[in-house]
Amino acid sequence: MAIFLKANWENIIMANYEIDPKILEPFLPKGVELDLFEQKCYVSLVGFMFKKTKLFSIPIPYLGTFEEINLRFYVIRKESNQIKRGVVFINETIPYPIVAWMANKLYKEHYTVVPTKHEITNVNNTKKVNFEWLLNKKWNRIYVEASNESKEMKKDTLEQFIYEHYYGYTKIDQNKTEEYKLQHPSWNTYKVLNHKIDCDFEAMYGKAFSVLNQTKPEAVFIAEGSSVNVEWKRNRLNFDK
Repeated sequence: MAIFLKANWENIIMANYEIDPKILEPFLPKGVELDLFEQKCYVSLVGFMFKKTKLFSIPIPYLGTFEEINLRFYVIRKESNQIKRGVVFINETIPYPIVAWMANKLYKEHYTVVPTKHEITNVNNTKKVNFEWLLNKKWNRIYVEASNESKEMKKDTLEQFIYEHYYGYTKIDQNKTEEYKLQHPSWNTYKVLNHKIDCDFEAMYGKAFSVLNQTKPEAVFIAEGSSVNVEWKRNRLNFDK
């Protein structure tokens, strides 16, 4: 299978919010349903480093390392006896217009471009990871302090549920959905000691998500990350027949 994109995803912060499923229904691609954990529906504000990015194994000069911020939610697709667990992105934000243009053009993704920056330090056995993005002249922020010793995720936990979805689904229109597969190992995670989230969800993601401005995350996680492959082939699901 040809690999379209290969990159390292590092220091992956997930701030996870319980949300009313009805808010997500307009964004739900045809053919999938919401994936719940213990009967709760979640969205995640995500920040991480994209590094060593390659398209079809060709490095991208000067543009291969950048921050990404996204908002995503969780779905499943039932196909015969198989259950595919995936994610749907409300929006993905990066600093480089050409990279965003390519993703939107090729795959009808929802990339937008804003200035971003980060700071990652290790001091006194504590990892400090800070991602920021500029919107309406204000720097938004997702910040975590964590132990710098990583461990395997425990099974059947919210942490494992959040990180281990290996498909992506894109809503093309009311009757068409694209499915793609992500390849990466199960990630180790760090124990979060402290966090700070400062995000204008309404300005960033639309009025539907304004409720998150008054909502505290139920849990915040951070994973080491790894090399990630995104397959070139996308499965176009057509439900208008």
